[in-house]
Amino acid sequence: MIAETSRAMAKAAAEICEEKKGREISIIDISEISVIADYFVIVTAENSRQVEALSDSLQDGMAKRGYRIRRAEGKPDSGWILLDFNDIIIHVFDKEQRFFYDLERIWSDGKKIVNPKEL
Repeated sequence: MIAETSRAMAKAAAEICEEKKGREISIIDISEISVIADYFVIVTAENSRQVEALSDSLQDGMAKRGYRIRRAEGKPDSGWILLDFNDIIIHVFDKEQRFFYDLERIWSDGKKIVNPKEL
């Protein structure tokens, strides 16, 4: 059974993404198919400046909710920043990188959460 903390973290991350105008927010429950995390949260930004703004807002907002980040990887101009919160991993992509990496297809064995508010 997935820890309630993981659910709360994924929901919080989705809310922060919505607040900061992130697009195409997707949550995938990977708890039954991987040991690396319980959830992926994936969000698209319009450009590298928004990639950075979303990443900063996610780090600040999650910290304010008491969630500690393990590590962050990537740079805004690369089009992809990964934020690892142990139980959830947040991927902030620009449009091009999101299409290129297509994590929803790669992790299609996971359970896609259609409405993050139902977590």
